[in-house]
Amino acid sequence: QDAGAAGPDAIWRIARRQSGADLGDLAQRIEPRNGWDDLVLPDAVAARLKSVAAQVAQRGRVYEEWGFARRMSRGQGISVLFAGPSGVGKTLAAEVIAGSLNLDLYRIDLAGVVSKYIGETEKNLRRIFDAAERSGAILLFDEADALFGKRSDVKDSHSYLLQRMEEYRGLAILATNMKTHLDQAFLRRLRFVVNFPMPDSVLRRRIWAMSFPPDAPAEDIDLDLLARLEVAGGNIRNIALNAAFLAAEHGRPLGMRDIAEAARAEFEKIDRQMPLADFAGERRP
Repeated sequence: QDAGAAGPDAIWRIARRQSGADLGDLAQRIEPRNGWDDLVLPDAVAARLKSVAAQVAQRGRVYEEWGFARRMSRGQGISVLFAGPSGVGKTLAAEVIAGSLNLDLYRIDLAGVVSKYIGETEKNLRRIFDAAERSGAILLFDEADALFGKRSDVKDSHSYLLQRMEEYRGLAILATNMKTHLDQAFLRRLRFVVNFPMPDSVLRRRIWAMSFPPDAPAEDIDLDLLARLEVAGGNIRNIALNAAFLAAEHGRPLGMRDIAEAARAEFEKIDRQMPLADFAGERRP
């Protein structure tokens, strides 16, 4: 194909495909499939995420047209930390931001990069950023404490990643389940820190309601009761999907018995005890 004869959209698609090929086994491409309405978070957290997306969208105007680039001493990169327990929406938030900006999203497991490529961490981080520069992809570095923990033994790679994030002409997101393990000096160099809390009962009810598609045959699902299960959104979605498979296997509409069985398995997986009495019909005031 003659790229010179292609339009801007086609050239952009080619650049995005090429950057993905260059990343190889260092990153996992996540296809953005969700929008802002799919994020169930406190209003303040959602507003902070929209501010992050706005900075990516408006960087040309602010840095170039308004002249702020000349005042920047550390580079124009937009570096963000997403902190919170597993399953509260950190990856989903990165996906939504990428989709809203029509950019690719690549997830990099920092713990894997550090352990798999002993002595080659910087080399592989360089490869990741060089490939991403060609398409402006959003980079999501998971397990941030692997490099930025207080006891990290990879301080040189730590400094290198910070430098590349600050120079990167795009958005680089670090995600961690253990913010308290991170070096405070590192946190001060980030543009944003977004804390993702566990959902309260009101948000959990919304997540449960959104987890059952309109086409799914369902009966007598007690959303108020389900909202009392203190679990993250990721766990809720797992329970809903596994319950659907149970119902399909038994040839019946999806109901509370399937959800109860799927919930027991999910609670076992996360080493917690489920309040079984609720599903046995007991209703507490």
